[in-house]
Amino acid sequence: VQLQASGGGLVQPGGSLRLSCAASGVTLDAYGVGWFRQLPGNEREAVACISKSGGPTDYADSVKGRFSIFRDNAKNTVHLQMNSLKPEDTAVYVCAVARGSLATSRLEYYRNWGQGTLVTVSS
Repeated sequence: VQLQASGGGLVQPGGSLRLSCAASGVTLDAYGVGWFRQLPGNEREAVACISKSGGPTDYADSVKGRFSIFRDNAKNTVHLQMNSLKPEDTAVYVCAVARGSLATSRLEYYRNWGQGTLVTVSS
C-alpha cells in the first residue's frame, strides 16, 4: 500500500488549498481515511476523517466549518479542501488508511501512512 499526499504549499492567511491523498495497493472507498497534521515535537493531530463511501465524516474543532474531506472514488483519492486558512494551520499534513471502514481520530486505528505535504500559511 502506498499513499501519496500532495497539494501543499505557501498560502496567505484567508486563502485556500486542496490536498490530495492518492492511493495504490488499496481501494480507498472501502476504508476509513484520515488527514492528520504533524505538530512541533512530532505529535500528530487528527484534522479530518471520512468513513467508507457513504459514511460520515468528522473534524477537529479547530477546523470545523473551514475544512472539508471528500472522496474521488474514480481516482482512488481522498481530498482535504482547506478554506480560510490561518497561520496556526501551518504543518506537514499526512493522510492515512484505517484498519476498518470507520472514521476515527485515534491514530492507532490507522495502518498505512503517507509521507506528508507541507502547508505554510503566512503573509
